[in-house]
Amino acid sequence: MNNSEISLRKEKLKKFLHTITENEEAIIKALSDDFKKPPFETFLTEIHVVQGDLKDSIKNIKSWAKPKKVRSSILNFPSSDYIYSEPYGKTLIISPWNYPFQLALCPMIASYATGNSVVLKPSELTPNTSSLISKLIRETFDVKEVVAVLGDAEVAKSLLEKRWDYIFFTGSVSVGKEVAKAAAVNLTPVTLELGGKNPCIIDKSANLQIATKRIVWGKFLNAGQTCIAPDYLLIHSTVKAKFVNLLIEEIENAYGEKPELSLDYTRIVNKNHWMRLVDLIENSKVVAGGNYEEDNLYIAPTLIDEPSLDSKIMKDEIFGPLLPMLSYENDNDLKKVISRYEKPLSLYVFSDDKAFAEKTITDFSFGGGCVNDTIIHFSNKRLPFGGVGNSGIGAYHGKKSYETFSHQKSIVKKGNWFDNPVRYAPYNNKLKFIRKMLKWF
Repeated sequence: MNNSEISLRKEKLKKFLHTITENEEAIIKALSDDFKKPPFETFLTEIHVVQGDLKDSIKNIKSWAKPKKVRSSILNFPSSDYIYSEPYGKTLIISPWNYPFQLALCPMIASYATGNSVVLKPSELTPNTSSLISKLIRETFDVKEVVAVLGDAEVAKSLLEKRWDYIFFTGSVSVGKEVAKAAAVNLTPVTLELGGKNPCIIDKSANLQIATKRIVWGKFLNAGQTCIAPDYLLIHSTVKAKFVNLLIEEIENAYGEKPELSLDYTRIVNKNHWMRLVDLIENSKVVAGGNYEEDNLYIAPTLIDEPSLDSKIMKDEIFGPLLPMLSYENDNDLKKVISRYEKPLSLYVFSDDKAFAEKTITDFSFGGGCVNDTIIHFSNKRLPFGGVGNSGIGAYHGKKSYETFSHQKSIVKKGNWFDNPVRYAPYNNKLKFIRKMLKWF
């Protein structure tokens, strides 16, 4: 991008930031209407994140766009070497329903700031939020710059049949595979932000009081409808009984004796997802919670004890407020359970034993995670966010988002004041000389 294009996009991003700030109450209402998301969670996990990405892009777009000088190779002497960031062109972003504002707009902001045009397909499962997103985009951007296309899965399928220069998808593993197939037809590069069964390990040395507070917050935020939420607990057998009691107490501290009356507890997004979760409850050993109401798609924070690894609840990502608890004795037990599944998007370990924590985070492959906390790695824009293997391809956040939506073009600018004759034919006896020379490089 040239300086005038950068200035134009910077001004549009400023305008979009102002538009979002002016519409905070409308955003809060839309998410409440879609699945009763509490205002606190909406501001913290949706509005604030988007505003942060906008401010970051506005501040850094000019420096990110500059060619980056790198050290040149002595073999190319004399030369100056650079990396140029070039926008891909036409980008498609398909976003999910669980964080429908943030997960739609953060990739869109990054793609636009990089110099691309954007077609955004927000989720049809959160219609109020998606309609509002479309309205806010129309108020800021020209349709040739950014446009939101509303519709169901058939609309998404139709969009995927078109040719794009880059596709960014956030959602389930199964749909992610379909997106990858569609992209492969035209060799279109993709970022796939998917999910998995995220383990959370509670070591015998862990501070159990703090661990329960942080696990309850990370698991039941958004009623568990979070791709990086702990999916199941692995608790050392010597502390399990005490830990479970503290966990039950902390759920009550957070949501009261009747979570269905709490204004701080989200609902399930639609009836199909609610029915799937109810089926998991009815086929599990519930030790706390387990009640549900169809009228308002409520499911209580639910603890499930020692499910079989072959049970329904342990087969796929739960994506709801159900938390299976398994006990373990040693490292082999951990490996047996965690290695049973595909590489997860996140892993968490609670331990005051630094050697154990370090061994855990290095022994297993996963997208990202925390020691002695849950999900907060997402909040640091200096940390790339993404999966590995089945949990995703590629990463974004902060400067990494700019790099994700741009092609990094390598350029060597060669000087003419010296021209090394060694590389040119006829080679004659140059092979012996070049072998000796290259030993030094």
